[in-house]
Amino acid sequence: MASLLPLDSILHGDCTEVLASLPENSVDVIFADPPYNLQLQQELYRPNLTRVDAVDDHWDKFESFAEYDAFTRNWLTACRRVLKETGTLWVIGSYHNIYRVGAIVQDLNFWILNDIVWLKTNPMPNFRGVRFANAHETLLWAQKKKGAHYTFNHHAMKSLNDDLQMRSDWHIPLATGSERVRTNGTKGHPTQKPQALLYRVLLSSSNPGDVVLDPFFGSGTTGAVAKKLGRHWIGIERDENYIRLAQARIEAVQPVPEHSLRIDEPRKQKRIPFGRLLETGLLQPGQVLYLAQDEHITATIRADGKLVHNGQTGSIHGLAKTLLNGAPANGWEAWLFAQNGKKQSINALRDALRQEAPHEHLP
Repeated sequence: MASLLPLDSILHGDCTEVLASLPENSVDVIFADPPYNLQLQQELYRPNLTRVDAVDDHWDKFESFAEYDAFTRNWLTACRRVLKETGTLWVIGSYHNIYRVGAIVQDLNFWILNDIVWLKTNPMPNFRGVRFANAHETLLWAQKKKGAHYTFNHHAMKSLNDDLQMRSDWHIPLATGSERVRTNGTKGHPTQKPQALLYRVLLSSSNPGDVVLDPFFGSGTTGAVAKKLGRHWIGIERDENYIRLAQARIEAVQPVPEHSLRIDEPRKQKRIPFGRLLETGLLQPGQVLYLAQDEHITATIRADGKLVHNGQTGSIHGLAKTLLNGAPANGWEAWLFAQNGKKQSINALRDALRQEAPHEHLP
């Protein structure tokens, strides 16, 4: 199916019309940054009377909520058609539009997996002092089909976050300074999203070689990050000036070397039962294991792979949980074995089996 797609290219035109020309069920991930319908009534000025470069472009103007809702339903319906059954959709917005967009997302039978709050570390202040400073935007992450398998690289995100599970509040600055794309000294695009935001989106929900589509391509942040991370990308954009800007930007991007894109997600590795360590002789029936949290607590391995401690019997996971007073326990990390006078995790033996037979089918 990918061979039928215009990979790594920007398509000129209205996204709803262009999407209709693409094959059904062909795209892995969609990231959409649609017009927010900001409804600005007048120009904004700072206290020093300098004009704020706000979003007042024609593409963000709608006559009514009904018109905006119809526009939203049309492009979301077109996106749904090209998204794979296992695909996911990201949509970003502000308080002006995200609640209307979210309702339509659900009306079209997408299943929302998360809402992410992008907390801007350097937000624009509310110059008139009549409201709270608007310091965040919201991303909705939804799957096309409830219950279908979808990509979520949980451990990659945990690793990115200093081995702590990544939360749904993302502290990321606006695209400023050298990251901001400019034309003749002015902003190339008024709503350019930071690369860090797209880095998390694509690293978490796609894999190298996947196809990522952005129906409102703008300055091309999605394409730039996708190219960097070894993903294929397709952009759709109406404005030819933005297309030229994005194309030049993406052409300057250097992809990450393929070997550096590897992500080791434990759930994708072969399942190796504890009993396989006995069958291969890496451990022996009758051998003593030591509880990692308290090495004075030991258990003996039975021939069937169960562990025994003072008359209590269980799997490596179950017995560890019992001995830890019901605390959740991963048996592969909970138990140590002794070899040459040193104790190490039984998980090292499982890793050794995986490396010896990387292509062998294991139950």
